[in-house]
Amino acid sequence: MSGKELRVAIVGGGLTGLSAAFYLKRLGREAGRTVDVTVLEASDRLGGKVNTLRKDGFVIERGPDSFLGRKLPMLHLARELGLLDELVGTNPAAVKTYLANGGRLVPMPKGMNLGIPNELGAFARNSVVSPHGKLRALDELRIPPREGGGDESVGAFLERRLGKEMVERIAEPLLAGIHAGDLYALGLEATFPQFADMERRYGSVIRGMMEARQSAPTAGAKAAAARSAAVGGASVPPTAFLTFRSGLSVLIETLAARLRAESADIRLGARVKGLEKAAPETADAAPAYRLRLADGAVLDADAVLFALPAFATSPLLAPHADASALDAIRYVSVANVVFAYDDDRRFNHKLDGSGFLVPHSEGRTITASTWTSSKWRHTAPAGKRLVRCYVGWAGDESAVELPDDEMTAAVQRDLYELMGLTAEPAFVEITRLRHSMPQYPVGHVERIAAFRAGLAERLPGVLATGHAFGGVGLPDCVEQGRAAAEELLALRV
Repeated sequence: MSGKELRVAIVGGGLTGLSAAFYLKRLGREAGRTVDVTVLEASDRLGGKVNTLRKDGFVIERGPDSFLGRKLPMLHLARELGLLDELVGTNPAAVKTYLANGGRLVPMPKGMNLGIPNELGAFARNSVVSPHGKLRALDELRIPPREGGGDESVGAFLERRLGKEMVERIAEPLLAGIHAGDLYALGLEATFPQFADMERRYGSVIRGMMEARQSAPTAGAKAAAARSAAVGGASVPPTAFLTFRSGLSVLIETLAARLRAESADIRLGARVKGLEKAAPETADAAPAYRLRLADGAVLDADAVLFALPAFATSPLLAPHADASALDAIRYVSVANVVFAYDDDRRFNHKLDGSGFLVPHSEGRTITASTWTSSKWRHTAPAGKRLVRCYVGWAGDESAVELPDDEMTAAVQRDLYELMGLTAEPAFVEITRLRHSMPQYPVGHVERIAAFRAGLAERLPGVLATGHAFGGVGLPDCVEQGRAAAEELLALRV
């Protein structure tokens, strides 16, 4: 590998881009290689959708609020940044989740995992699915696997295996909420590939889930050992979801501070308007690139990493490579409405769980609600409450653009009718996340693989990654950032 300085431009200052910059610096240093990193962020802040508001003692997440603890890239990064002591887990007393059903909240039915029955006795006793719907779901054990390969939508797969009622009443609020999507438009291989794998291996997704339940103690022990190794044996909350005590933005703040201390150039308000090939210095040198910015500045680099939404990456790469795979990714707009309550005496709900989900068939403005101060005890001062509600999904984004007062009133009406909540909040925070949720279409995995292969051929040293390509969770962003850094460091310039 050449020892020459590697100049890398990273377009996008969200978690993926910052993670890539961090690992470029660290792994480059370990390899004895000088890496000059410039991060170009078009907005006036870093972090992308990660955005914590700290107000009046409350810790309010305007974007994602946590991450899966079993996904180790985030734990590795937290350890390397010295943030392990900041990790907090969910309240062990707030294990109950509710489901809106017929205008009231009922406990989430037991005997299922990801909406798939895995304990038949408990599943048979649930009251959300009709007797006919339960019998149809159990027929799945006798339905032969689909012949032939190829991707299909999540909705088509689940309806084929379990029946339409299970999709509408159970799977849709559970699974579609992760992407704010339409299950009949989301590709299975890009979102829940384990379902297709279970059908192939066991001939039945129910049988596969039952097998997973039986092996859970062994798998759990292995996962716990891996998690302990990831944090060097440090004490980490054992809950499925984790966050940081002062909010997820502490991760962004620490990454930015570390990068600046290592002489990375981080530019805000730096919108890239074009990518050009620049003539290499010598005939046998790798291609170099020139980025043109909206303010007229230019930046030359040996390699470029695009860590942007697909709709922002496509116009920059389309003049050089086939970007149709990016154009096929639709984005959905959503909003978060957070209510902060400061008078415990007038708060007339016990918040005895983590929150509730709302099937689209209920016809509500909100799609889900997290009882934040119950689920995450660090988020509100003693005696105060925090409730977060979600608005907007792939089938109806209109509520996202309601005026603040109308959106607040509509959400409060849902909380009253479903929870009986009449308390008046001390303040309300509304965050509109426009075009924020990528919808991976059927065939997404194959299309993205072909796109990346074509990009490598047409523009060596230019990469594109991020949540548009696979995995919307924060650990997925960190892992993709590190993988991109490793690929860039393998370049010879």
